[in-house]
Amino acid sequence: MMNNTQDALTMICEACNLNCQRFGTHRNGLRRFRCPSCKKTYTEAHARVLDSMYISQDKAVLALQLLLEGNSIRSTERITGTDRNTLMRLLVLAGERCETLMVSKIQNLTVHDVEVDEIWGFVQKKEGHKSAADGEEVGDAYCFVGIERSTKLVLAYHLGKRTAKATDDFIGKLAYATAWSRYQLTSDGFKPYIGAVKMILRDRVDFAQLIKVYGTPRDGEQRYSPAEVVDSVPVEIMGRPVRDRICTSYVERQNLSIRMGMRRMTRLTNGFSKKWENLQAAYSLWFAYYNFCRVHSTLRVTPAMESGITDHIWTIGELIARHA
Repeated sequence: MMNNTQDALTMICEACNLNCQRFGTHRNGLRRFRCPSCKKTYTEAHARVLDSMYISQDKAVLALQLLLEGNSIRSTERITGTDRNTLMRLLVLAGERCETLMVSKIQNLTVHDVEVDEIWGFVQKKEGHKSAADGEEVGDAYCFVGIERSTKLVLAYHLGKRTAKATDDFIGKLAYATAWSRYQLTSDGFKPYIGAVKMILRDRVDFAQLIKVYGTPRDGEQRYSPAEVVDSVPVEIMGRPVRDRICTSYVERQNLSIRMGMRRMTRLTNGFSKKWENLQAAYSLWFAYYNFCRVHSTLRVTPAMESGITDHIWTIGELIARHA
């Protein structure tokens, strides 16, 4: 049994009901105590990270910071001295908490100008290399992202295939995040957006698409580099969108931040995701960190502060300690 006093922590032996004496320190840094009578030893209570992990808070925060700054699982393992399996479990638990946090904090927000786009990635192998035995959670994985142009807040995201169903799911999440007040929405030329927006957001958006026209790829660019964009054609789809605000530059810049900050999204490396849930967790952690912890260089505050959701810059420790 443990008693906390103003001076120090004391331990009482459960068998003898005597005050235990200090008896060194456990290998994980926790203090140990021993009964002077029966010699039974005790260790002070563990403050578990994310309610279930024995890793110290400082090491967990360091590991997550490294992962958020573009380090791979194995490089984070070498720097922190933490086993890769522990790091993967930490990532998944942190991602699950961040996903819940995003849903609870970002809802019914008044917005003015929203941009949406999809960023491509893959799990295990690319879609063209899949076999008949591979399941749905193998191959191409597109993350749909919606961002508010003025506050830079990521409003909603959805990981799925580049299909009409995934688009509907994403637009549904965007509807949950935004209030019923009218705002302008811009997407790229992906056709399923039209049906999804007309069905789910028809009562609140002025919707337009920015359709890019690509030139013929030059020699050597067909495989790894997209063709040059020779024109961008704004197309009004619904409502009365302001032509000067038909733009996807901000959400495309967010895609660049993702590729720079998430090792598994860096192209032409072996750091790609091997499990769907790991990629989902990495996205959830990244978007929560971007919204609540990372100061935007243009805003000089975090997107969550600019949106009025929070009044201070969160630390990573605070981020993973938050319960929705």
